[in-house]
Amino acid sequence: MSPEALSELISKIAHNLVAEGKAGQLTDDLIPPVDKLAVMRPKDRAHGDWASNIAMQLAKKAGMKPRDLAEPFAAELTEADGVKSVEVAGPGFINITLDSASAAAVVDQVLAAVKDERGISTFGRNEHLAGKTLNLEFVSANPTGPIHIGGTRWAATGDSMARVLEANGAKVVREYYFNDHGEQINRFAKSLVAAWARANNLGEAGYQTETPFDGYKGAYIDEIARRVQDEAKADGVDLTALQHEDQGLNADGEPVGESDSELREEFRKRAVPMMFDEIRKSMKDFRVHFDVWFHENSLYQDGEVTRAIEELRERGDIYEKDGATWFESTKHGDDKDRVIIKSNGEFAYFAADIAYYWNKRHRDGKPSAPADIAIYMLGADHHGYIGRMMAMCAAFGDKPGENMQILIGQLVNVLKDGKAVRMSKRAGNVVTIDDLVEAIGVDASRYSLARTDYNSPVDIDLNLLASHSNDNPVYYVQYAHARSCNVDRNAEAAGISYDGADLSLLDTEADGEVLAAIAQWPALLTLAGDARAPHRVAHYLEDLAAAYHKWYNVERVVPMPLTDPEVRGDEEARKALEIAKNPEPARAAARLKLNDAVRDVIAAGLDLLGVSAPEKM
Repeated sequence: MSPEALSELISKIAHNLVAEGKAGQLTDDLIPPVDKLAVMRPKDRAHGDWASNIAMQLAKKAGMKPRDLAEPFAAELTEADGVKSVEVAGPGFINITLDSASAAAVVDQVLAAVKDERGISTFGRNEHLAGKTLNLEFVSANPTGPIHIGGTRWAATGDSMARVLEANGAKVVREYYFNDHGEQINRFAKSLVAAWARANNLGEAGYQTETPFDGYKGAYIDEIARRVQDEAKADGVDLTALQHEDQGLNADGEPVGESDSELREEFRKRAVPMMFDEIRKSMKDFRVHFDVWFHENSLYQDGEVTRAIEELRERGDIYEKDGATWFESTKHGDDKDRVIIKSNGEFAYFAADIAYYWNKRHRDGKPSAPADIAIYMLGADHHGYIGRMMAMCAAFGDKPGENMQILIGQLVNVLKDGKAVRMSKRAGNVVTIDDLVEAIGVDASRYSLARTDYNSPVDIDLNLLASHSNDNPVYYVQYAHARSCNVDRNAEAAGISYDGADLSLLDTEADGEVLAAIAQWPALLTLAGDARAPHRVAHYLEDLAAAYHKWYNVERVVPMPLTDPEVRGDEEARKALEIAKNPEPARAAARLKLNDAVRDVIAAGLDLLGVSAPEKM
């Protein structure tokens, strides 16, 4: 019997007690829905297989003491099929012990679950988010350089979150937003021109060779500049023939006026697509797929920025002041109003954010379905942005926190030998996605970044994650899967199959721990989706792997002769060891099924994290 089945049984008993007048003042409408009637695993196994606090949840509503309400619940549960015993403990906890066959029924549920086209078990997947389209935007690094370690964390976490949400029935649109409009692109182009001029010794010819004070540095800039030069040459374009102006600096080292007009535009139009291609390749190599690559510049080209502002104007949230156009965001909870069109007629950055959200919510299928929920995954430096974004959501008539959800990720520290790492060959002092993958591989990179709550900073220890030890969490989980596959190979060689399996014989303490861990997978998967918490999947897998490794070390599927002299003369110890190491055929077959259920659940969990499940290690 699964925790979900127990919750349904407890709900049914609660309504029966109301009908029978055994629940005091409690009425049907005061009983929470089934998914709110949690069934928990007791910390102390002596307290049973599962525990419920239903009596404490309902006691006040019933006008009864929790223990007095728990007693009729316990009496009803004792009569249920599959329940071995029930006791009321402490202030009103109800501890439930299942008979071994009932506890082991989850094994057949796992093995009977349909597998998808890739062979991944669908056990635990559900449809409770079905009918909703979630637009999940993550990474969205500017196309001005390689993806740094912070963006890499969002790639691992965001893709894992999308997979978890899909496993809960949601339609997820994975979206990458290219900030390809505005000053950061100008700075990128100027930096490239300076690098090109420097490499070709054009300083004496009047070209600016110093990187602008607010420009981009790193070996990758020199590399992109060379690629632009080579591409232009192949196309018959002489870069030195294009109009350029010397960009002088004032006393503060700031650029004076416009410069590099034609030349800068040439670099812009060639270099930005190059960075797009690099980012796309990095994402593909990191096993991250995006459904939509959205370009900020299209919002301006298609007039959507103007239309979105006019929509807010019609709603009474736009006003003019000091020659500028303002969004009256304080009406909707922001700490101050926001300029969206500057006094010089230029759009403020926030104008594109307004248009982008409106676009997500009102698409006609192009480039994707309209979003019921728009989830933004933003870096730690965007925390101050939440107020204006939620105000904009409310101004459009949507519900902040529901139609718009903003997740803020914290910093990543990369360590080696206990010291912070500065190991990038391309970006100087920035660790990039390609650096991390080169150092420890995709599996370890994804797992280590996704296993920590994005609300917390995370330390990535390169030495640990490159090791093949049980201290390395990804190795620990993958090794459990590889072990289960090895058990299958050994069982096949010994002629052991599922034939004659008696699941009621899965009655040892080690069996029970593994069974309980498997049974918790469906509820965990639902929680991970609702809480937007893919890290819970990793923690679950580590707990399941721990239970499995312990089970593997004390139980056998393929019988082995007893040679331990310590049990001679001790009949009870000899019998226990006989069961563990030399099981009868029905028990061996049952253990094989349990082994394979673990294998399927671990493979499914690793898949949700975008991590491989190796059959050998």
